[in-house]
Amino acid sequence: MKKEIHPEYRAVVFQDISTDFQVLTRSTMTSDARIEWEDGNSYPLVRVEISSASHPFYTGKRQLIADRGGRIEQFRRRYKIKDSEGETGGDSAAAETASSGDAAES
Repeated sequence: MKKEIHPEYRAVVFQDISTDFQVLTRSTMTSDARIEWEDGNSYPLVRVEISSASHPFYTGKRQLIADRGGRIEQFRRRYKIKDSEGETGGDSAAAETASSGDAAES
């Protein structure tokens, strides 16, 4: 390994700003902010927006996604591609609803 070309690898505290979760680890990141850790030593503080304490993958909290149909229907709707029955994807349900409403009026 060449001398004098690598950044210093030292102890750093990462703080998740959304949950106030803190972790002491080693990194090459630098910061002017400092924090006193539980062991009484002062370490550079790096603030991050997302960590394992706030990321949905790790917390198990999923964002609600509206049910807009499957991927194929979305693709057909987006590019106005007709399916085997000659209808544009996603419009078949609307067409059935309209036709059943017409039948109820008759």
